[in-house]
Amino acid sequence: GDKASDQVKKVAATLKSEYCVAVSGTVAARQEKDINKDMATGAIEVEAAEIEIFTTSEPLPFAIDEVRQKDGTIVLPNEDLRLKYRYLDLRREPMKQNIILRSNVTFATREYLTKQGFLEIETPTFIKSTPEGARDYLVPSRVHPGKFYSLPQSPQLYKQLLMVSGFDKYFQIARCYRDEDARGDRQPEFTQIDMEMSFTNREEVLSTTEGMMGYIFKKTLNYDLPAKFDRITWDDAFNLYGSDKPDLRFDMKIQDAAFMAGLSDFNAFKSGAANAGMDIERHKRSGLKALVVKNVADKYSRKMVEELEAVAKKYKAKGLAWMKVNAEGKFEGGVSKFFVDKESEICSKLGAEKNDLLLFVSDEKWQVACVALGAVRKQLGKDLNLYNPADEFHFAWIIDFPYFAWNEEENHWETEHHMFTLPQKKYWDTLESDPGAVKGDLYDLVLNGYELASGSMRINDPALQQRIFKIVGYSQERADKAFGFLVQAFKFGAPPHGGIAPGLDRLVMLMRHEESIHEVIAFPKNNLAASPMDECPSYVDDKQLQELHLQCTERE
Repeated sequence: GDKASDQVKKVAATLKSEYCVAVSGTVAARQEKDINKDMATGAIEVEAAEIEIFTTSEPLPFAIDEVRQKDGTIVLPNEDLRLKYRYLDLRREPMKQNIILRSNVTFATREYLTKQGFLEIETPTFIKSTPEGARDYLVPSRVHPGKFYSLPQSPQLYKQLLMVSGFDKYFQIARCYRDEDARGDRQPEFTQIDMEMSFTNREEVLSTTEGMMGYIFKKTLNYDLPAKFDRITWDDAFNLYGSDKPDLRFDMKIQDAAFMAGLSDFNAFKSGAANAGMDIERHKRSGLKALVVKNVADKYSRKMVEELEAVAKKYKAKGLAWMKVNAEGKFEGGVSKFFVDKESEICSKLGAEKNDLLLFVSDEKWQVACVALGAVRKQLGKDLNLYNPADEFHFAWIIDFPYFAWNEEENHWETEHHMFTLPQKKYWDTLESDPGAVKGDLYDLVLNGYELASGSMRINDPALQQRIFKIVGYSQERADKAFGFLVQAFKFGAPPHGGIAPGLDRLVMLMRHEESIHEVIAFPKNNLAASPMDECPSYVDDKQLQELHLQCTERE
């Protein structure tokens, strides 16, 4: 301002973006015309008496202040540039708020679980490698030539051993590592809220998790979650939503349309309705499924329906059949010619009305029909913005999963989750004779179409554990080599126990309405599992390799 000294004005004239400075002076109210309502401190200003420049800044590789397009969307530089200068990217206010929320969520988690009697116990980061699931990250041992540690994909075995050790309630903000192909909500290193409880049951694990989520959301966002979350069986999740992680913020359900096969000579519908396999309870499944999209028939062109068909085909559907209910209540377009004069029965059974769009997938495999139409449902939710504004965060439990899945390529049974999950007790006598019918005592927590947590009751009987190993094709020798220490521990009076592990990165991502967990991790890897900033991973010199008794046979 005019009151500033010539010296202050001279220094101020040299200031550029992102200089680190100290300004001392007098706080004063701004004149009415100068008030900036977009700033928290916009009603005041500092009349500078002195300015000190600590450090200057080079020209910025990208603008830190938000650049917006005319439609209001924020323009960001490409991700690798942001990651190369992550320390600048983190100066942006949205990124700062992401990291602050993450800190607040971990604090609230510790606060809640400690009040509930949980102990925070650290488990090893160097563990034994077991070649199951995703690939392990391996760490060579200098002291033990030719031997390797593994970085943990989860603390699973150790938290079970803590239960055997007599610690009733354990938790850990656990760092985990998986050598798998990266995608938007995956990272080679990630963090989970790892929990385990002894002398417990499924309902107690679920209610503890519900209480924790309620506490976190209230404490950090001042958002009230329901005390209890929806519980949906795995079969219902696929039948109604086409996914075991359904987005429940909008109410559009997949319907069974097997009755339509008898209303026409349309062969594609007949094949799906007639033979889509049996469900886990041995009931016949229909592979003819329908979606009714309300009040959009006049908006959807053939081209737009073809775009939805491309989504269905991506998930192995042969096609997407469709027809519209016109203003006279008659079918038109698509497969309508096969259902002339059948409007009344079909609309009545499917709940369709004038101006509705009807979509169908028919397949000999029930799950293909469900999953393909589920993907179309998800796309429609985005395209039509069907989300309920009053239902910003919709949690649900998926329960009663199949315990085993048949691996057609390798011709053997596999566990749907991990091998330490407890099968539901009513199936114990038929584990070997009918593995496909077995349900596990396991549960997934889903939020807005994402799997947020996976958990289960665990096996604590060594004989039952050996039966599971055998069904999935593990010889006694292989099982002992990989997991002998755990089975040995079970022989010393192991309590019933169970747990769960919500993903911290994904939770914060959803709380902040971000599209990728990269946005809520301070220094993430890119989609090639690399860090452009410090050029990690990197080559090491031959001396280091020799000390580790290693030799590289191939380099990039």
